[in-house]
Amino acid sequence: MLQANRTVRSDKIRVFIVDDSAVVRQVLQAVLLRDPGIDVIGTAPDPLFALQRMQQGNWPDVLVLDVEMPRMDGITFLRKLMAEHPLPVVICSTLTEKGAQITLDALASGAVSVVTKPRVGLKDFLIAQTEDLIRTVKAAARANTAGLATPRRPAPPAAAGVPAPRVAAPPLPHVLADTTEKIIAMGMSTGGTVALERVLTQLPRTLPGIAVVQHMPEKFTAAFADRLDSLCALDVREARDGDRLIPGVVLIAPGGRHMQVRRSGAQYHVDVRDGPPVNRHRPSVDVLFRSVAQCAGRNALGIILTGMGDDGARGIKEMHDAGARTVAQDEASCVVYGMPKEAVKLGGIDASLALDDIPAAMVDYGRQ
Repeated sequence: MLQANRTVRSDKIRVFIVDDSAVVRQVLQAVLLRDPGIDVIGTAPDPLFALQRMQQGNWPDVLVLDVEMPRMDGITFLRKLMAEHPLPVVICSTLTEKGAQITLDALASGAVSVVTKPRVGLKDFLIAQTEDLIRTVKAAARANTAGLATPRRPAPPAAAGVPAPRVAAPPLPHVLADTTEKIIAMGMSTGGTVALERVLTQLPRTLPGIAVVQHMPEKFTAAFADRLDSLCALDVREARDGDRLIPGVVLIAPGGRHMQVRRSGAQYHVDVRDGPPVNRHRPSVDVLFRSVAQCAGRNALGIILTGMGDDGARGIKEMHDAGARTVAQDEASCVVYGMPKEAVKLGGIDASLALDDIPAAMVDYGRQ
């Protein structure tokens, strides 16, 4: 059993870095120490050294962890931490297809977020990403550690025998009343990979088409979609320009590109486009939600899950005002209660639900 040696805490966020590259450890430490609110309390070349160091001194508030290392890989170490001493972990991974698969395993095992690193030009890249690195570590420090370890999956809504939470339709039926086809739009960020998996694995193929934006780097979304497709009854895939949203299909916005929904006759399709970041993100949840507000109105359900920042808050408010039903993940079940909190503050949410109640609400929506 991992035992934490607790001492008096400072006001700074205490970070421990584990990476087999001395260059990465040195650069990450220098970058993070640029912020006066962060203190790097130690570094180690592999998890076994890190464990010794952490058990001898103070445990960090945030662990920055590589995944491909000698002696013990980062995934094994992460699972041990999540089972015995849940701790906010930021994964530092290379931008490769192999790295994407490993990083997804890490996120599924409880990591809060991922920082990507190239194989060449590493030092310059990390220095250029100073602001994002610091923002990611600070968000991780605020993570709800109770929600990090992957819990036992609940029974699917259809078999639970409990009435689904109902989301009342807003009294604004003025947009697109001439089609009965429904769609669902979902957005999430930090903690969202695990949250989305927990939702989608509980859903039947009969659900309306689902469009998803998860803040994720390029090269990761295809592997993420493949992973979900292997676990779900739904057909989950990375969206391609022009794909149609049909029942039983989940389209995930590609990393590095925005995704919008448009209506063609009585059908809904997605447009996948380049463009500048919105709210510092590409893909942006606001871009998706605003397009759904404009083309679907009351024929849509909007769902905003765990994530830092406010991306999606204004877009889901526009969906709400256009007649869509809107749901936010509640604070207790979020890893980071940022995006849902901002959406609630703007008055764009009809119901805040625990994560495990959201699948039943989606099934209920699809039956109406």
